[in-house]
Amino acid sequence: MTDQLAGRLVDGGHRLDVRVYFEDTDFSGVVYHARYLHFLERGRTDYLRLHGIGHRELMDGAFGEPMAFAVRRMEIEFLRPARIDDILSVETRTALLGGARVVLDQRILRGDEVLIEARVKVAVISPDGRPRRMPAAVAERLGAPEA
Repeated sequence: MTDQLAGRLVDGGHRLDVRVYFEDTDFSGVVYHARYLHFLERGRTDYLRLHGIGHRELMDGAFGEPMAFAVRRMEIEFLRPARIDDILSVETRTALLGGARVVLDQRILRGDEVLIEARVKVAVISPDGRPRRMPAAVAERLGAPEA
């Protein structure tokens, strides 16, 4: 059951289907702009999860020292609105890997129609918030060219 909830790995990336509920919309039934951040976060989290990189394992030190990912920069282009009851797909893929960061490209689609495009720069940090190098095992699982 949990595998179905986490979406699926496809074509070198990840795809997570989400439904738009009333709580996601404004008074007109259109998805509130900040709500897309929730959908993107779920996509990134499940992308990592299906690559064997759970947030809990990161903090427990499963890849060496305890660490976490923190969003450092996000660029979002809002192309078209989503509406209540739409079924959306959140796509996530690794664009770049660096010593202490990963850049992810994300899209939200309704069918074949692209609604949102985002580029997210994520830093690797220690529990006290200091930058640290990404462990080789994590970089290998995310598998993209070095930047």
